[in-house]
Formats: sequence, C-alpha cells, structure tokens
Amino acid sequence: MRHLSLREFRTRGASALKGLPVGETVLLSGRKGPAYFLVPVQADVVAEDLELRRALARASLRESWRISEATGLDKLTDDEVQALSKQARVARKKAAKPR
Repeated sequence: MRHLSLREFRTRGASALKGLPVGETVLLSGRKGPAYFLVPVQADVVAEDLELRRALARASLRESWRISEATGLDKLTDDEVQALSKQARVARKKAAKPR
C-alpha cells in the first residue's frame, strides 16, 4: 500500500498516482493522520458499490444507536418522539418567519 499526503494529492491530482501498480490501494494522510483510502475499482463495480454503501449505512446506524444509548434517547416512547418532533418543527417555523 502506498502512502500519499492529502496536500500532494490535492496539488498534483492524478499525476501523483502515476507509476502506481494496477490494483494497489493508496492511503491518503493529513496532518491528523490517515484520512482516506483510495481503492481501485475492479470487477462488478455496481455490486461492490452497493455492498460498500450498505456497510457504511450499518456503521452509521451503529454509531447512532451508541449515541442514543449513551444519552438515554433509546428509552423514549413513540409519543415522546412525536412530541419532540413537533416542538422542533414549531421552533423551526418561528425561526423562519420574517420579522
């Protein structure tokens, strides 16, 4: 795996990747450490993209669940959720009204 700085990738773009062996993954790193993987597209791109999106969605859900459990929001009833949603909509309408 090749390592490349985000700065170099931003300034040089595709030319920063020239000479890279076909199929090699690149790790882009910023000041705070690793930031992104550039993964080459191979085979059935559509199926792989779908799998990746599902994995990312599951990871996002797990994080949301973790936060809701840590804050106690997972204990709210449906009626409490509806009441909070209504309060937020009313507050948003008030904030959007021109004065």
